[in-house]
Amino acid sequence: MSYNGLPLPTDGEKITFKDGRFAIPNNPIIPYIEGDGTGRDIWKASVRVFDAAVQKAYGGKRKVAWYEVFAGEKAKEKFNTWLPDDTVSAFRELRVGIKGPLTTPIGGGIRSLNVTLRQVLDLYSCVRPVKYYQGIPSPVKHPERMDIVIFRENTEDVYAGIEWKQGTDKAKKIIDFINKEMLAGTNKSIREDSGIGIKPISVTGTKRLVKMSIEHALKTGRKSVTLVHKGNIQKFTEGAFREWGYEVATQEFRAQCVTERESWILDNKDKNPNLSIEENAHMVEPGIDFAPDDFKQGVYAEVKQVLDAIYASHGDRRWKSMLMINDRIADSIFQQIVTRPEEYSVLATPNLNGDYISDACAAQVGGLGIAPGANIGREHAIFEATHGTAPKYADKDVINPGSVILSGVMMFDFLGWEEAARLIEDSMEQTIQKKTVTYDFERLMEGAKKVTTSGFANLIIGKMEHHGATDGNHHQHAAHE
Repeated sequence: MSYNGLPLPTDGEKITFKDGRFAIPNNPIIPYIEGDGTGRDIWKASVRVFDAAVQKAYGGKRKVAWYEVFAGEKAKEKFNTWLPDDTVSAFRELRVGIKGPLTTPIGGGIRSLNVTLRQVLDLYSCVRPVKYYQGIPSPVKHPERMDIVIFRENTEDVYAGIEWKQGTDKAKKIIDFINKEMLAGTNKSIREDSGIGIKPISVTGTKRLVKMSIEHALKTGRKSVTLVHKGNIQKFTEGAFREWGYEVATQEFRAQCVTERESWILDNKDKNPNLSIEENAHMVEPGIDFAPDDFKQGVYAEVKQVLDAIYASHGDRRWKSMLMINDRIADSIFQQIVTRPEEYSVLATPNLNGDYISDACAAQVGGLGIAPGANIGREHAIFEATHGTAPKYADKDVINPGSVILSGVMMFDFLGWEEAARLIEDSMEQTIQKKTVTYDFERLMEGAKKVTTSGFANLIIGKMEHHGATDGNHHQHAAHE
């Protein structure tokens, strides 16, 4: 079997997916796109780090069979297309891959690459872990308080690409329909000189994203999952995201989680077992006496329902050891991640919110230059650099390879190769702590020594020599569903 004219490596085996699980061989074939611009230097450095870590961790019992596929400038030169069909087919068949940064050509071709891969492989979750590595320069006083994993819905919201340009016949048709049909009898209307975009948020897209975020939190022992939304304004899209997220938590993970509001009700009862339903409700909603009677009765019913349903299983402080599910308004969370990031652990967000918040978090812990990311679906995953190509620095061996290296850490964790992942992560942190860093960090660190991209990789590999090898037993990785 071959793709883009290149045969698959004979020393590797394909990752398979069966009965909801990935089966990971000891010699998986991993497709990679090296990337454009500085991507070439970064990949050369990163792959040496990956191979050294696997060799050190498993003593030859495991090895990655790397397989190059093409996209971006290299694909355009070789095949006169930004994204060959064979590249998509290779990712589909081989299931888990990694890619560097890609050029955004005129005409939007690279947007179609990412959209195509997400759609064809149904990579519905963009996962962005953001944590601080000791020694990295930061614009905040306590960057070590940041340790958040963001699960961003990856297929809908305004990124669905459903929009019409101002002044076109189709825009006029949509505006006329909305004004004359959908808004008839109201005091609302859309200005006729508007461009129009559609923001779909579905039950399906929301629930599978939130489910993946909760599964990750439970698997990794994280304390909370926060639904980030703008539901106070966009009630039937962002507000629905919040509602559907809580449904997933309380219907599918009932024994393992508690919502923030439920925790107030349970805590009130724990502290005063003789508390009446009405007294508890007044503590949950202090202004309830000024509310309409139907609202008041609704809160009473809610308190009774929570106590009847889960006090036996979650009460008596048992809820304190469970996963907390809460929600925050999107604009509020930007303040929270600066002032109290330690209070947040996993964020589950619609597409646009996640785009903003992941970069805002990354800025506190070193920026996009070392921010890893992944696009993950039920049966496929592609790990990727989150930064651009910086073409003026291409082939100069100066750029920080941290984003791709840490995306590789994510990939090894996904494969169940945690020993290799920790080896890379620890060795990179030690290298940074020694103040031997690429130019982007060196200019911000007093007394630092500037090293090249390849030199940074050499130092990381050197740090690995201080670690012991493990037995390299075979792993299977449970699917993200």
